[in-house]
Amino acid sequence: MTEQKSLLTRATPALLIAGSLGGVGAIMVGLLSLAPAVDDGSAPAPMALDQPGTTLEYQNAGAFVLPPSVGPGGKDVPLTPARLDAPPPLAAAPIVAAIPPAKTAAAKAKSKPLRIRIPKIRVNAPVGSVTVSKKGILGTPPLSKPNLTGWYRRSPLPGELGPSVINGHVSTKKGAAVFKRLNELAKGDQIYVYRSDGKVTRFTVSGIEQVGKKTFPTARVYGNTTNAQLRLITCGGIYNKTAHSYTDNIIVYATLSKKKG
Repeated sequence: MTEQKSLLTRATPALLIAGSLGGVGAIMVGLLSLAPAVDDGSAPAPMALDQPGTTLEYQNAGAFVLPPSVGPGGKDVPLTPARLDAPPPLAAAPIVAAIPPAKTAAAKAKSKPLRIRIPKIRVNAPVGSVTVSKKGILGTPPLSKPNLTGWYRRSPLPGELGPSVINGHVSTKKGAAVFKRLNELAKGDQIYVYRSDGKVTRFTVSGIEQVGKKTFPTARVYGNTTNAQLRLITCGGIYNKTAHSYTDNIIVYATLSKKKG
């Protein structure tokens, strides 16, 4: 993976903790209060909790002065969170107009993303759908299908106006999963999403950050936008064996830059 009240004042504890991985036109802020971020608590620990010099410790060393905008990412560039009040990063490529939603209810019901392809990190994966539980936790793709991603079906269809959200596991007990290399993306990289109506959307990455789950940037991820955007979410940071959870989320921001079909 969230109407008129402020998003931040309506955000539930489950949303802010972001305990799980992971509308038409400008997505409604009240609806977004249902959508937390990503958690994948099934994999073996990539590093011990008491291991010195971890990525998380390095990032938090400067956390008292968070940057005012989401960073571009890139090779050997540590991912850090932006301030909670920072907006989504500016588009890295010329923006194209959003795709109008289907005109009939039947067509809307059938419209969905089918596949996501990210050449840089060799992702070519099917897209399923996820929603939120009664506790307000965003669902995840089944652990038995590590290559499957999950589109939050109450977010816009990729290419339509607003922030579409797709999540995926970073790892499972059997090893690496679909978004294992998501943290390698950087500003300018391309993401393709293929839709059931035959349309192909290309998004260009505008920024990437790693955030602690207790300070998840709900408004930045799920808030209204004036164009078609995409959010990719997975886990990051340190794996806690006791809690069966990672400490952080990796969030990729991208904007629609081309469409076909």
